[in-house]
Amino acid sequence: MFMVNTITLKELRPELPEVINDIDTKLDRYIVTKRGKPVTVMMSPDDYEGLLETIEILSDKEAVKRIKKAKRQIKEGKAISLEELRRKIEKANA
Repeated sequence: MFMVNTITLKELRPELPEVINDIDTKLDRYIVTKRGKPVTVMMSPDDYEGLLETIEILSDKEAVKRIKKAKRQIKEGKAISLEELRRKIEKANA
């Protein structure tokens, strides 16, 4: 699991290679502060892309409705396994 770390700009300079390694290998995130205030966030490109995709999905009201409906159906036991879905598709295509 990733960690969110806070580091000052002054501390970051000498630690930059280690910070970059932690972001790359552990998916850690860093909040960089200057004079006690956050000035930037450092994260992996994959993490950033995932965040953008999540924002895009959550801004689509229809997608959010479908997600909520699916969660409700799962809770009610109205879901099927991936294997069962595959069997149904194969049977329909036969």
